Amino acid sequence: MTEIGDDRQRLHLVFGGELTTLKDVQFRDLDKLDIVGIYPDYASALAAWKGKAQQTVDNAHMRYFIVHMHRLLDPENV
Repeated sequence: MTEIGDDRQRLHLVFGGELTTLKDVQFRDLDKLDIVGIYPDYASALAAWKGKAQQTVDNAHMRYFIVHMHRLLDPENV
């Protein structure tokens, strides 16, 4: 979450795909990754993640992730 008065962008990427096994994060087909989008804050990314995760609940191998892009882009100021 952000502090009061903190207006820095904290970009988050939501993506997913079908995993080869339930024990590892290795995707079955990289060409079929679902790039849901890039969001300006964690709350927006979480809402998108929940929506996609609920749509694919019947496929145990399908997983969606939230990547904190702001941590990758500026690791000194997370």
